[in-house]
Amino acid sequence: MSNNPEYHKELRKVQDSDFTHNWTSSSAFLFYLQVACLVALILGSCVMLGRKRYSKIDVPVQESSLYTPKYK
Repeated sequence: MSNNPEYHKELRKVQDSDFTHNWTSSSAFLFYLQVACLVALILGSCVMLGRKRYSKIDVPVQESSLYTPKYK
């Protein structure tokens, strides 16, 4: 290792701006990333449920089980 003060000053500047060495900024970034992913997941599932809910499905039903049943 070098005892050069300029080297240590430059190293400290690089470590302060580095994502892995600055715990405060990295934890805030990861928190907001998790919040954004959760919001995207919730909005995506709401859109998917909204599209599936209002699509009409044609299901065959026996005539004897209708509201006004038809018997042979």
